[in-house]
Amino acid sequence: MGCRVSFFESPPTTDTDKFMDIIHSVEALRERLKREPNNVFVPTMGNLHKGHIELINIAKPRAACTVVSIFVNRLQFGPREDFDRYPRTLKADCDNLEAAGVDVVFVPDEREIYPEPQTYIVEPPDLQHILDGAIRPGHFRGVATVVLKLFNMVMPHSAIFGKKDYQQCLVLNNMVRQLALPIEIILAETVRAKDGLALSSRNSYLTTGERQEAPRLYRLLGKSRQELLNGAVDYQRIELDVMADLAHHGWKPDYVAVRRQSDLLPPVNGEKKLVVLAAARLGKTRLIDNVEVTRG
Repeated sequence: MGCRVSFFESPPTTDTDKFMDIIHSVEALRERLKREPNNVFVPTMGNLHKGHIELINIAKPRAACTVVSIFVNRLQFGPREDFDRYPRTLKADCDNLEAAGVDVVFVPDEREIYPEPQTYIVEPPDLQHILDGAIRPGHFRGVATVVLKLFNMVMPHSAIFGKKDYQQCLVLNNMVRQLALPIEIILAETVRAKDGLALSSRNSYLTTGERQEAPRLYRLLGKSRQELLNGAVDYQRIELDVMADLAHHGWKPDYVAVRRQSDLLPPVNGEKKLVVLAAARLGKTRLIDNVEVTRG
């Protein structure tokens, strides 16, 4: 299998000439996808890890063509966040995608995605203002806007997202439903290292000592999950216990929250489908994670 950069004038790939096409323009992408009966889409910001490859493995059996995008979206970063230092590893990413059997990699630059100031914005409802949205104002607006644009460029019949970004998954699923987009959103379980740490591109920011400490977050969420399965309903106490433990070990928690899976609102008595979500800083690295809980 070879790797080729596709432009608008590039000749079609034949069935006996299987290449992974690396495409940089919307025009070339649409021309390439004209000859596909259907496609499945995995949007990413690059710096790929095994979690991304698992999304691709889930995607591939679902369509004739697997499309992956690599685009670091400025709209979803706050003014003091890590847009400029976010790891950009395009060569390694393309090598990994080719090995995984991806058909098309879409690598636009900012001028291609935003050729003019983006004054039309997708504005999610109140869900965007709680939990991660309260800590990162405007984040989910930026995510929803770029994902809708990418959907319109790729026109997939399904798209794969990881549950590690639980609130994002809910925002995007609701967007697709309310805007009647003909796209199935498929959610994949979080891929973890052997010690439980959720795989994330930002894990590369961790020092050696911080990496050894980082699995504490998942262990504490697992402990909370077991308490809920055992019938605990004192949700605030569970949240405060996790935050206190993290703070005691040098973390700076943003939030720990027991919420309903359906809408991330506080649970009512008798709620069976819960999720425990957390975000905390360890050194300079912000980590998020969650565990689902189904009681009864």
